[in-house]
Amino acid sequence: MSQLSLRFTDWFKGLPKAAADALPVRLGASGFSRTPSQPARVHGFDQPLLWVTVTLLAWGLVMVYSASIAMPDNPRFAKYEHHFFLVRHAVFLCVAFVAALIAFQVPMRTWERWAPWLFIVSLLLLIAVLIPGVGKVVYGARRWLPLGVMNFQPSEMAKFAIVIYAADYMVRKMDVKENFLRAVWPMGAAVGVIGVLLLAEPDMGAFMVIAVIAMGILFLGGVNARMFFLIATILVGAFSMMIAFNDYRRARIFAYLDPWSDSNALAKGYQLTHSLIAIGRGEIFGVGLGGSIEKLSWLPEAHTDFLLAVIGEEFGLVGVVCVIGLFFWLIRRIMHIGRQAIALDRLFAGLVAQGVGLWMGFQAFINMGVNLGALPTKGLTLPLMSFGGSAILWNLVALAVVLRVDYENRQLMHGARV
Repeated sequence: MSQLSLRFTDWFKGLPKAAADALPVRLGASGFSRTPSQPARVHGFDQPLLWVTVTLLAWGLVMVYSASIAMPDNPRFAKYEHHFFLVRHAVFLCVAFVAALIAFQVPMRTWERWAPWLFIVSLLLLIAVLIPGVGKVVYGARRWLPLGVMNFQPSEMAKFAIVIYAADYMVRKMDVKENFLRAVWPMGAAVGVIGVLLLAEPDMGAFMVIAVIAMGILFLGGVNARMFFLIATILVGAFSMMIAFNDYRRARIFAYLDPWSDSNALAKGYQLTHSLIAIGRGEIFGVGLGGSIEKLSWLPEAHTDFLLAVIGEEFGLVGVVCVIGLFFWLIRRIMHIGRQAIALDRLFAGLVAQGVGLWMGFQAFINMGVNLGALPTKGLTLPLMSFGGSAILWNLVALAVVLRVDYENRQLMHGARV
């Protein structure tokens, strides 16, 4: 032992016990921690992710009020007060916030144990919604379970369930991920069962999101490129067949290709044309908050599927770019947390975080594309912003789980047990 080491040892022995216990100990590349007699101090969770989420929620609440304030002037909604949707959306946010706080307390190892059961429960709920007298029919679609105070949409839970289940599945199948039949086929069958149930509602939009989540997690989990492109080809072919052999979906595609024609402008292209009119009226800086004309019974579902069009009309190009920027930052932070978890050898947690990023990013991309006329009309809401109790609930639960992943990452990097 060198003279310097001996001096340091003697100095350390001469310290009071409290001071000696407080000395940091380097744990490889994971950062500094304290000795076992004093647990590591964990430095919270990702603050930028939290504040971006709060910003989107707050802006969404304002825009839901703006987009729905004139709805009671329509005879269909004459029994509602002008602030009806604002109050309900605020209540949904409170309930979702409580659910998110509870979800944040659940360790990731517990989510991993619950994954198969969560998937089974979501399947049972998707079956229940199709039972006459149980599921609620709105606009010809049977997608909701009436719960008195709100309508619960099982497809939103199914999105969260498939994220957890697919991540757990890939962890269990890591040793056979090069074998298509053993690694991919069972997961494909599970997604197919969900797809059949969703198409029976019908809800093709939710099925598309779930299929992309599952395919993305398989790819991120290590399935080789040949298998990935084979799966992608099968999915594209399947969705093309669903559109080609369904008159309603085929008509939507034709309306998207030529929305201004006499046959489409007042039919399947009606929502798209009025969305484009709203965004066109907004120009660069918009007509001002509350100044939208299209929301005055011209643009259907302005507070749900076409909320971005109202944002474009009232805040202009600047507002739309800000929304896109906030979602870009949100997805970037989520994917970073997922990569960090995988780097810490926490594959399940990392895949869950990245699966949530795929879910939020893809659904936001589809909704924005529809509102801007870049994609055919599809009934998908804008995550965190559009009106809808079930969507807000499961969006916040999913983000709470991502924050839990980040929290546990920080614990590991500071030497604490997870």
